[in-house]
Amino acid sequence: MKKIRNFIAYCFIAIMLSSCATLFGGPVSDYQKTKPANGEPTRQIRVVALVADVILFWPSIIVDFATGAIYKPQKNEFQKPEKTKTNEKMY
Repeated sequence: MKKIRNFIAYCFIAIMLSSCATLFGGPVSDYQKTKPANGEPTRQIRVVALVADVILFWPSIIVDFATGAIYKPQKNEFQKPEKTKTNEKMY
């Protein structure tokens, strides 16, 4: 009985750790975790992670969607302005 329980535990851990977006996607933000409300734009999916999940181990898609790691993180709207010729001093 103990061997069966250990086997099930190892399988569960392997499934939880085998999702590509969870492992390689970086930290999951609040934007990725929360479902958009009515009228808000939908979240975009990381296509590479989805394809890798399907090819390598398809049950890991469930883990990626459950954790929100499959969604692309939100881009910062307030980014630092890039230096252009108008920002530089011209002497």
